[in-house]
Amino acid sequence: MRLDHLFFLYMAAVGAAAAAILIAAPQAGDFFIKPYFWVLLAVAAFDLANYAFARGKPGAMLGMDARLLGFVIGIVAMVAIKTLAGSTANVF
Repeated sequence: MRLDHLFFLYMAAVGAAAAAILIAAPQAGDFFIKPYFWVLLAVAAFDLANYAFARGKPGAMLGMDARLLGFVIGIVAMVAIKTLAGSTANVF
């Protein structure tokens, strides 16, 4: 499995986990770190782990287009699951 496909699956799981938190505790959306930053922090964590694992080799990092698509996948998964569950939590 390619790294970017693994990243997309990871971001879908992060979006689902963030939605689960917002469904279980809607007040978490009012925390000073907004839920869309949770997804952005997950992107950064994946990037740092990938950099550490590859030891900074050129070409081993994700491209910016893959990072952006993964971020969008995470946000869409979070908003879609939260909306379908009927949660009133704030995402943005």
